[in-house]
Amino acid sequence: MRRLLARRMKFHLFGAFFVSIGCAALYKFGVAEPRKRAYAEFYKNYDAMKDFEAMKAAGVFECAPPK
Repeated sequence: MRRLLARRMKFHLFGAFFVSIGCAALYKFGVAEPRKRAYAEFYKNYDAMKDFEAMKAAGVFECAPPK
């Protein structure tokens, strides 16, 4: 029973480290990278003036009333 806590702590410390690295990699490649690609694809063809005119026509802005 001697040094049982130290041995178990070492095992759990390494296990927690590898699980956290795995979760970080899973988040990066499963969430962050697809999100970056989606934003890049959206802004590749985005026309701000066209979007502004559509919102203006819908009456979203007070400063620019619809015609």
